[in-house]
Amino acid sequence: MSELSFEQMLEESFKTIRTGEVVTGKVIDVKEDEVVLNIGYKSDGIIPRNEYTNEPNVDLTTLVHVGDEMEAKVIKVNDGEGQVALSYKRLAADRGNKRLEEAFNNQEVLNAKVTQVLDGGLSVVVDEARVFIPASLVSDTYEKDLSKYAGQEIEFVITEFNPKRRRIIGDRKQLMVAKKAAMQKELFERINVGDTVEGTVKNVTDFGAFVDLGGADGLLHISEMSWGRVENPKKVFKAGDKVKVLIKDIQGEKIALSLKFPETNPWVNAAEKYAAGNIVTGRVARMTDFGAFVELEPGVDALLHVSQIAREHIDKPADVLKIGQEVEAKVVDFNEADRKISLSIKALLAPEHKEAPAEDQDVADVDIETVANAEE
Repeated sequence: MSELSFEQMLEESFKTIRTGEVVTGKVIDVKEDEVVLNIGYKSDGIIPRNEYTNEPNVDLTTLVHVGDEMEAKVIKVNDGEGQVALSYKRLAADRGNKRLEEAFNNQEVLNAKVTQVLDGGLSVVVDEARVFIPASLVSDTYEKDLSKYAGQEIEFVITEFNPKRRRIIGDRKQLMVAKKAAMQKELFERINVGDTVEGTVKNVTDFGAFVDLGGADGLLHISEMSWGRVENPKKVFKAGDKVKVLIKDIQGEKIALSLKFPETNPWVNAAEKYAAGNIVTGRVARMTDFGAFVELEPGVDALLHVSQIAREHIDKPADVLKIGQEVEAKVVDFNEADRKISLSIKALLAPEHKEAPAEDQDVADVDIETVANAEE
């Protein structure tokens, strides 16, 4: 039996390794773009930056330190320079795939950061294993621009798992649908007609505003935005505004909202404020051929008939009045049942003076006492 040479004995003292094997080693050197491991083999193991992480241009000295112990996967026993080519990233991806398979089988909800926004959806990474979330499964509503998700942590479930074809599909939409359904159920169990609730304006249209109540949207119609007249909802509200609203009606999943709270109804004290004989001030809100409507306060309009604007004949109100003009008038009629108020400016005007006597008379010749008696 021949004796082994020193080199042969040294060779046999090292363990054998194979491609695809997982080895454990100690970090003996770290550079910006590679990590060197002592893996107990005749050659050291090298992990280049692109086999450590998917992040480009990262400085490995900030992530790994000499003396650290770590595992890696053997890519090549000899990389061409006598060293062992290793991959930390592929080992992590293998374990990530196993983690994703378990999550797929258990329908587990995962949480991960969006690493890429693609034309057709989002890419997230779980333990170095990539998951693709198609644009149609990102949200329960259509979103043309997905850029806002870049770098965000999102929740999803795995709905398709086929690592051999590199097809691992995530779904965020079904979680949102389920969450909204639960919130909607809770909301409808909690609210009743007459309740005051807080919500957030979701979007504004020409006919009203949709308010997110946390589980369902309610419609705040333009006619319910104020006791007064609202010309354009977009001048009153914008998306994101917080509002306290009254639940006016609930029909199935439709919720009608209002800002016309009973305690702020201007007609509650109108009988006292606008009793016949009272002198009031208001703003001309709109005009017709037969008269002008004067806003006394938001929600309370009164009619100033064309015959009550002046003592002389007027063809139409627009001949002497303008929209927005402030006028003083006397209440000549108050009808609380029909919520109608009639005004008169003419009633405040001094009576017309009679024509002077035919005989001329100097003002200086008029006896003061005579004037006083006439006034009495």
